[in-house]
Amino acid sequence: MKQTTIMTAVAAIVAMLFALQIQAQNFTERGNFLIGTALGFSSNTSTISQTSGKGEGPESFQWNIAPHVGYFLFENFAIGVGLDYTFSREKQPNEDKNDDTDLLFGPFGRYYVPFGGDKAVFLEGNFGFGTSSDDLIIDGQPQSISTDIIAFGAGPGFTIFSNDAIGIETLFKYNYARSRFNTTQNGVVTETTTKTNQFAVSLGIQVYFAGLRRAK
Repeated sequence: MKQTTIMTAVAAIVAMLFALQIQAQNFTERGNFLIGTALGFSSNTSTISQTSGKGEGPESFQWNIAPHVGYFLFENFAIGVGLDYTFSREKQPNEDKNDDTDLLFGPFGRYYVPFGGDKAVFLEGNFGFGTSSDDLIIDGQPQSISTDIIAFGAGPGFTIFSNDAIGIETLFKYNYARSRFNTTQNGVVTETTTKTNQFAVSLGIQVYFAGLRRAK
């Protein structure tokens, strides 16, 4: 049901983008580059699946910074790569708060619909993967736990262009992440998988270049 709702929302957003009046915008023409970063804040809930069953997962507050660089493969369509550094403050059910940091790397794509001469809406999708390591004491024995993480996100955004080829933007995204790690207690290996659904808002700044010169 949730997947159907998400797909319906994405389809509606895409239809809205194509319904807008498109005007020429040199910033997003083929061959240009963009470089920038975004700063976001979010909160989320999660569920945990273990060998013994499923249960309520942690609640968390996050902030992240995501620098990236892209290239306009076609007019209004850019692809690129980026990093995503996330700091999380997590509260387990009936337990104290824990802090965690993750670093993900992966590709992204954007489709712009310019309008009004100096504005545009866009749709962005991204994929990321990475690992994090934690040292824990379990049953009096130290364990080094490596967590594998994969994530993807998609959502609409809005940007305003300046005459200096700088774009100030806001982005609304749905993000999904899955992390997995193993622990050993009393000789029994337990695999823990955490799936996280997240709605996030971020603010960003982009600089647009034509080769080594700012776009005009």
